[in-house]
Amino acid sequence: LDAYLKRIEEAKQRDHRRIGQALDLFSLHPIAPGSPFFHPRGAVVYNTLVQFMRGLYTRYGYAEVITPLIYKTDLFKTSGHYDLFKHDMFLMTVGEEEYGVKPMNCPGHCYLFATRKHSYRDLPIRFADFSRLHRFEPSGTLTGLTRVRSMAQDDAHIYCTPEQLPDEIGRFVAMTREVYAAFDFGTDRIAVTLQTRPEKFLGRIELWDAAEAALRGALEQAGFPVTVLAGEGAFYGPKIGFDFRDVLERSWTLSTVQIDCAMPERFELRYVTSEGTEATPVMIHRAVLGSLERFIAILLEHTAGALPLWLAPVQVRILPVSEKVAEYARTVEAACRAAGLRAEADLRNEKLNYKIREAQLQKVPVMAVVGEREAASLLVAPRSGGAVQEPEALPVFVARIREAARIPGGVP
Repeated sequence: LDAYLKRIEEAKQRDHRRIGQALDLFSLHPIAPGSPFFHPRGAVVYNTLVQFMRGLYTRYGYAEVITPLIYKTDLFKTSGHYDLFKHDMFLMTVGEEEYGVKPMNCPGHCYLFATRKHSYRDLPIRFADFSRLHRFEPSGTLTGLTRVRSMAQDDAHIYCTPEQLPDEIGRFVAMTREVYAAFDFGTDRIAVTLQTRPEKFLGRIELWDAAEAALRGALEQAGFPVTVLAGEGAFYGPKIGFDFRDVLERSWTLSTVQIDCAMPERFELRYVTSEGTEATPVMIHRAVLGSLERFIAILLEHTAGALPLWLAPVQVRILPVSEKVAEYARTVEAACRAAGLRAEADLRNEKLNYKIREAQLQKVPVMAVVGEREAASLLVAPRSGGAVQEPEALPVFVARIREAARIPGGVP
């Protein structure tokens, strides 16, 4: 009971809504229910996550696309979403036609695939899309960034041949591992599930059976124990889910990969095989972070707002000891910014200990204290993680922090 009560209190302190307000990251307003306003610092976190994923896309062979936000509902009727999902959509009538704000990217990507003829030599084709998505979640279920109506995902759809399927699933697992390593999510905190055919589904049963077997094989080859959740797959295909257990022992589904057993046939997608005949491609839905909004909420609560250096909205805060060295503090700030670091100088007429405490509360990972000695010798006195380090030359400090703040995955 004591442990449970302690965890409840810890959850209150780590609530991403409280942290988001304290760090000036985002806000919510009844004028747009379930649609967060990201403040400048929150936008830095958001955009840096997108930049991180874009760097991986370059190495993993994805092509980013931009697709419409509003479609005639004929699109969703073809995909099957209209019958099964229309109550969760924002629908409108314009003139005499019905339109819908898209709740997912996959139907639009099918239209994109069909804009030209494809040979087996063209495959796999990997479309990535950060478009805004909108879903009409009931007002009583809206919760901070974890349950919203407006969101974006690190969404992608892969079109490949059946023979390419095992390699594509393997590439997804490799990317997922790389992403989790960047956030220091240990494998001991990851559980993997296989979610199979639900009662209501689209597509042929034999396609479902083959898809489930392919996903199971990929998990076994990757060395993951397979936990089967019978009947919990999406209506269009089975899926693998990676569940992350945070510091409060709560489980969150992050990465998912699904094989679509219906949409390629419903959209009559085709490619030319090596024998010169036409065949239907395999379609894979995948996301690693999932909803960016939800991932930010999970990360804020897991880290209590102490984001990794590469993701922190303010990476370096320069703290002058007195007004006498304010000009040198500006010089340090300019040197950091010239190197691409997110730095700011605290030039308020406050005592140094107060400024240090403020930076700690703001979860700024690196502080650079400058006094008259540092100004005279072009030095800075770094502080990080509560530890005071030996003064170092300004160029050395900037180069060291710049290297430490590099976005993982080789992104410059």
